[in-house]
Amino acid sequence: MSFPIVCSDLSFSWPDGTPVLDGLDLAFGTGRTGLIGVNGSGKSTLLRIITGELTPARGSADVKGEIGYLPQNLPLGASRTVGDLLGITPARAVLHAVERGEIDGVDFDAIVWDVEERAGAELARLGLGTVDLDRTVATLSGGETILVGLAALFMRQPDVLLLDEPTNNLDIDARERLYDAVTSWTRTLVVVSHDRALLDLVDQIVDLPVRRTFGGTFSEYEEVLAVEREAAERMVRAAEGDVRRQKRELAEARTKLDRRVRYGKKMYDQKREPKIIMQERKRQAQVSAGKHRSMHEEKLSEARDRLTEAEEAVRDDAEIRVKLPRTEVPAGRTVLTVTGRALRGPATAAPAMIAPIDTAQIDTAPIDTVQIEAEGETEDGIARPGKVLEELVVRGPERIALLGANGSGKTTLLRRIAGELDASGLVQVDVPVRYLPQRLDVLDDSLSILENARAFAPTAPVNTIRAQLARFLFRGDRVEQAAGTLSGGERFRAVLAALLSAEPAPQLLLLDEPTNNLDLASVRQLSQALAAYRGALLVAGHDLPFLRSIGVRRWLRTDRDRGLVEIDAP
Repeated sequence: MSFPIVCSDLSFSWPDGTPVLDGLDLAFGTGRTGLIGVNGSGKSTLLRIITGELTPARGSADVKGEIGYLPQNLPLGASRTVGDLLGITPARAVLHAVERGEIDGVDFDAIVWDVEERAGAELARLGLGTVDLDRTVATLSGGETILVGLAALFMRQPDVLLLDEPTNNLDIDARERLYDAVTSWTRTLVVVSHDRALLDLVDQIVDLPVRRTFGGTFSEYEEVLAVEREAAERMVRAAEGDVRRQKRELAEARTKLDRRVRYGKKMYDQKREPKIIMQERKRQAQVSAGKHRSMHEEKLSEARDRLTEAEEAVRDDAEIRVKLPRTEVPAGRTVLTVTGRALRGPATAAPAMIAPIDTAQIDTAPIDTVQIEAEGETEDGIARPGKVLEELVVRGPERIALLGANGSGKTTLLRRIAGELDASGLVQVDVPVRYLPQRLDVLDDSLSILENARAFAPTAPVNTIRAQLARFLFRGDRVEQAAGTLSGGERFRAVLAALLSAEPAPQLLLLDEPTNNLDLASVRQLSQALAAYRGALLVAGHDLPFLRSIGVRRWLRTDRDRGLVEIDAP
């Protein structure tokens, strides 16, 4: 069987000596492969080595054919156009020149006469049929930018397609279109993702940290892992029982030996046998006791070793341990009120005008939310009934999901609530609030992880901050690493650790696409932590399984034309 991608004895370390890959042997066949693993296990690094962007310290990555690569963070210039991203600007320039009659020196055989039609069709397939080819990158949302990058790759039809977290920043409808495009891909595709729906469309899973290849989807792989984990947990329970038994037998043996010693001493004191015989009996008893004790201690040591091995099989030290502040918000307390134009309309960069927070005031008086029945086509052409909100009121530990198409205003609304954009006095926040932005730009890149976290909690003891960072896998000297050198997943962990260490502790958390850049294990841990959080949550996202797992009971959708709409659970 021929493999389009073959990695042989691949090793790579960062300039500071941090190892990423060591002696990796891996091959990718034709078809769709999902590459999974915890953050920092080398998934993105492996893709960059395959593309030739990084050079391994040892080994090689051989690829047959042309490579198409979509990185997590596209290197974009704000002034570049959609046509530039698609790589068709030169072809369009020649075509337009011919249309204007400028034909001197033109190679007519090289003209791609239908380049604009092909580009339009590919954009339309991904839901960007209304995007003009001359539109600049600065006017695109994060999700729209990803889709344009994907359209460029699908137009090229490379032999090998590498996608690094392609569903980040994509809304639900855009994800569905991406799923269709991935399903139709017939060549070699390797996708790094934590999107369960996308991973259930692949032909095989490669688990990078354990260097294991599984033929099947991610859900099927999880079923196998669950069986293996259950068997490993049974081994732990059996090993624990063995340790307890060996401890008991050792204690019983010691009791018996002590009795023998006391009996021998009594016999010696009473001089019932000749002294030389008594001394020999005493020596033999000591030797026997020593052998017996050593035998039981050796068995106990072996039992403890088996327990350690069994525990190692089920332990996952690469998962974050989130500990959220225990900040309970009473059910009747008004946490947030947003009215009128703050729920819709374009964002501005003016200073925020948010009413002051009075954390001591508890407001239990009912505030009516004015609602207008609305039903019709949204900007994506899909009819969705709902109630247009003229006022959004959040009370107590409510957990609210904020859905909507890319560019429809989800991030704008969160930034208005957080005070980063002008709210014209239409936002009232009544509890301490913290905002985790999509771009994770709340850290000072020139400062260390520890220094950034301390900036959020200047009076907290250093050891307390270190302990919080350790739960997010920043242990020992890692806390001294500069924020500017962190990967996407590492940066998310650092931002979340800093926000949750903040003073005062947040009673309202605003999260913008929180599962972006997180591995599957960390998504599960974050889900469990947020499910136990006692404060209010407003989460913008498209990951429906995650939103359901954190206990969302209220669903809102942003609409470019109508504003904020309350909808039924999707």
